[in-house]
Amino acid sequence: MVIGNNWLDTIREERIIAVIRAFPQALGKQLAQAIRKGGIRIIEITWNSDRAVDLIPQLRSEMPDCIIGTGTILTVAELNSAIASGAQFVFTPHVNLELITTATANQIPIIAGALSPTEIITAWQASATAVKVFPVQAMGGFNYIKSLQGPLGEIPLIPTGGVTLENAKAFINAGAIGVGLSSQLFPKHLIETENWEAITKQASWLKQTLSF
Repeated sequence: MVIGNNWLDTIREERIIAVIRAFPQALGKQLAQAIRKGGIRIIEITWNSDRAVDLIPQLRSEMPDCIIGTGTILTVAELNSAIASGAQFVFTPHVNLELITTATANQIPIIAGALSPTEIITAWQASATAVKVFPVQAMGGFNYIKSLQGPLGEIPLIPTGGVTLENAKAFINAGAIGVGLSSQLFPKHLIETENWEAITKQASWLKQTLSF
């Protein structure tokens, strides 16, 4: 298991978190395999995906070189189920002190979702491993991340909700330790045509773009 600062080091090295929200379960597995071939090793299976509780341990078993976590965790009950399933990290869309405390007690990296400086600081002071800035595009995209660096530069930020293949590097240059992408990595038309090779190529291109 990757925990604490080691997890943050891994994010800084890998840069990309692929967010998979899939129905049915078999699609989630197919998408995970496609991006893994493209070199992306950190994969979030959202908890509201089809049978995420089963998919997470399956991917961990079949992809031991990857780090498999979950997201869209809203309650402590969901968090406990995710931990029991083997999730190696947890993302939430909001700041919930009980969730942060529970994850920390279980030595599971937790990335709390926040948007304003007050929310970001609250999550960090509550011992969140990092903070997900979501939805970042609503606040000006990478320029918002850059503007936070002066007062909040010590807080590791992972923007989502507005990160694209084209602007991902700008977010890293602005100070983000990593970025989360979902629909940009998995365009609807490629899924509908089952063009897994094209998804792999996109993942590979992004991985190379952020390897600097």
